[in-house]
Amino acid sequence: MHTGTTLTQFIIEEQRRTAGATGDFTSLLNDVVIACKAISNVVNKGALLGVMGSLDSENVQGETQKKLDVITNDIMIRSNEWAGHLAGMASEEMDEPYAIPGQYPLGKYLLVFDPLDGSSNVDVNISVGTIFSILKAPVAGRAAKTEDFLQPGAQQVCAGYAIYGSSTMLVLTFGHGTNGFTLDRDVGEFVLTHPSMTIPTETREFAINASNMRFWEKPVQRYVDECLAGKTGPRGKDFNMRWVASMVAEVHRILTRGGIFMYPKDTKDPAKAGKLRLLYEANPMAFIVEQAGGAATTGRERILDLSPEGLHQRVPVILGSKTEVDTVTGYHHEKAA
Repeated sequence: MHTGTTLTQFIIEEQRRTAGATGDFTSLLNDVVIACKAISNVVNKGALLGVMGSLDSENVQGETQKKLDVITNDIMIRSNEWAGHLAGMASEEMDEPYAIPGQYPLGKYLLVFDPLDGSSNVDVNISVGTIFSILKAPVAGRAAKTEDFLQPGAQQVCAGYAIYGSSTMLVLTFGHGTNGFTLDRDVGEFVLTHPSMTIPTETREFAINASNMRFWEKPVQRYVDECLAGKTGPRGKDFNMRWVASMVAEVHRILTRGGIFMYPKDTKDPAKAGKLRLLYEANPMAFIVEQAGGAATTGRERILDLSPEGLHQRVPVILGSKTEVDTVTGYHHEKAA
């Protein structure tokens, strides 16, 4: 059993350093953490609970829902609707924002989340996770409207993800560094195991779905071709390629050992600007990565500067080690010039 700093202690110490803190945010984050513990338990038991497989339904994205998508979405809602800290919630699995039931008080924060990122992997026992972001409601105590959620990522109060792998970890940023906590199941508490996580500025590892190569834009094709050319190419070094099809797993690997993750704009479906959702995936992960010394762009602009146009807006995502992200972004700018 680890006896280091617990997440509860860490959050309370952060609260003490924040002038005017009332404890509302601390309590809200505690509710989110409880939800992640519950989700970890359900994911871990998987087939033992009969929750594997797909449903005969689609989410707003037109994607087939897994049973666990619906179960984990419900866990996040039930854990966070009652305490009076939120004015509303929005989820990748719901068409519209979730209205706080009338019997509960309304608070001053908004919660957006992807309850089970990478859920296509659950049936084959590959790491999945929960991504979340906390924003301030424009009007405290008023039921949230759709437009209240459409804030640039730079305005996030907190972003985090839980990864359910060989161990369950929670990675958080409040805007001054990124820290990782591992769940000690013996005591039911997250313990600080990865303080001040830092992404190396350079890397020899990239992650991209190479099956889409024929649809990529020229700047991305150029970058990947140079990586694949290895020591004899213009980069002068060999690269390794990775692809898990779980953004949480990809970002976690980058946070722990460096790398670059790319889900770029392509021509596979011209109607979609990108694959990943700005509010539920790109913004929180960009915040976490930047606070760990990395960079996150669409290939053309910083993700955290984007003004969302809708709850389920999709964007291209290129994030990770700063030197590599800057290289890919530079190739996009060269093409545009």
